[in-house]
Amino acid sequence: MRVRARSTRLLTRALAAPLLAAGMLVAVVAPAAAPVHAPAARADAVRDQQYWLDEYGIREAWGVTRGEGVVIAIIDSGVDAGHPDLAGAVIGGTDVSGRGAADGTRPLGAGRSSTHATMVASLAAGRGSGPGSGVIGAAPAASILTISLVFGPGERSGDDQIAEAVRWAVDNGADIISLSLTRNRIDWPESWDTAFLHAEENDVVVIAAAGNRGSGTEQVSAPATMPGVLAVGGVDRAGRASDNASSQGITIGVMAPSENLVGAVPGGGHSSWQGTSGATPIVAGIAALVRAAHPELDAANVVNRIIATARPATGTVPDPLYGYGLVDAAAAVRASVPAVTGNPLGSLSEWITVHRRAEVPALESALPAPRPAVGKAIATGFGMPGSALGPLGAVIPALMVLVGTMTALATLAAAAVVRFVTRTGSE
Repeated sequence: MRVRARSTRLLTRALAAPLLAAGMLVAVVAPAAAPVHAPAARADAVRDQQYWLDEYGIREAWGVTRGEGVVIAIIDSGVDAGHPDLAGAVIGGTDVSGRGAADGTRPLGAGRSSTHATMVASLAAGRGSGPGSGVIGAAPAASILTISLVFGPGERSGDDQIAEAVRWAVDNGADIISLSLTRNRIDWPESWDTAFLHAEENDVVVIAAAGNRGSGTEQVSAPATMPGVLAVGGVDRAGRASDNASSQGITIGVMAPSENLVGAVPGGGHSSWQGTSGATPIVAGIAALVRAAHPELDAANVVNRIIATARPATGTVPDPLYGYGLVDAAAAVRASVPAVTGNPLGSLSEWITVHRRAEVPALESALPAPRPAVGKAIATGFGMPGSALGPLGAVIPALMVLVGTMTALATLAAAAVVRFVTRTGSE
């Protein structure tokens, strides 16, 4: 099914590409990066700052592919398609905020927020402004869809914007969705169930930032907590988990550089920055390299190659801080990796079945069927006058419901433990 879905999307993209080319509330959803602006560097110096190209096997992977034919959707503040480093990279887009350009190319927000998407896009699929100048992305031949959104007081619901953006990206040919944002909560609304399940069912790889402690996200938050999503944490230049530019959580899949980054900013310049907002598009670009090098693979196997070939940071894999380790682009593209039948990071479809659709039926089926007298006591309140059981009527109904509820909760807890073990690979 996944192969058929991918073939359908490839055909859709082929038909739609010409048309596309022509054509926060902080407590709820917030950008995951904390860009640190610096004076624009000289062109050659910009490329020289991209240490991750060699240290994470990206330049070596280019010997196999540069991401040709793969489409990365950047759901963010709006990508400046006119930046020299992104010339020809953006093939289309949309706006879900109600404030942006119809094609998603108008940077939204104030200050650093307005530069966010352009920096993200440059690290995923920047072309550079010359053979050795400007920012070049991990997949410099991949294409970009830009979906602009904006968060803050008075803006449209951030949850609704993201749900619509994910669905639009899937329906318009995205092979990979890059989300450098966080909800600052580990849970997510049911509208995301539908949107992200749409991505899962249509063979799209979803990659999300873990968030940054320095900007208030102490633990990994949604969408990086969602089953099947490849969550990206950040490390410093020495490969150590960043104290400021990365959050901690057991759902982290891989780590990538999140400090001493440089990206393109609207208007043609460059800026230094830090955060898992930068680590995430680097991994998205690497996923594009994998998809280009192995077009026969479904999304589950693309994710598997990335985590299976990561360089472990500790003796524990997956590690609660480093996940499966530091991403290695060359190994992800070149290594021999056994195929898997499902996403090693879990299935959103299965999660929904357990935690949404089956929640009420499971609880009801676990409760004992009450006798009429007990039912009357429950209906009128525990122990209220009118129970046919006399003085014991104040106690027995409550005990029976309590026992039944505890049984139901124990059943659900056992299922959750099994699901957690399967997802984290810790059994």
